[in-house]
Amino acid sequence: MICSFFGHRDVELTEELIERTKAEIKKAVQDGCRIFYFGGYGDFDDLCYQIVTVIKNEEPDLDIKRIFCVSKEKELRKLPRGVKREDYEEMIYPNLSFDYWYTSIYYRNCAMIDDSDKVIFYVEQRENSGAYKAYQYALKKKKNVINLF
Repeated sequence: MICSFFGHRDVELTEELIERTKAEIKKAVQDGCRIFYFGGYGDFDDLCYQIVTVIKNEEPDLDIKRIFCVSKEKELRKLPRGVKREDYEEMIYPNLSFDYWYTSIYYRNCAMIDDSDKVIFYVEQRENSGAYKAYQYALKKKKNVINLF
């Protein structure tokens, strides 16, 4: 099973949010999620990556895989700033058509959601937000959605 994460770029990481996020990720693992998709943008994504990594290290028998999903095929050759290959078990590019930078991220997000059995969000309603658009898409696709906002 696959779980993906989406949130706003800047998030106030309170102790309550950290604990709620840990609980949801642990529940995803208990439900059978072993593959976790990351897009690498923002505080919430970083928090989720850290939590998944701790679980992966504490329970190596679970064979948890962290997968970085790039938004442009060329990023498989030259990764976005701050992303290291050794931090992930795999890098993938969902082969989708798009017109320009912003839509590449939108379609990448849609592909991540399409593949996911569970999607964990931290989003508020902001019409111009990519995270909120991903949230709307996941609801439309009737995915198992958790919004921690």
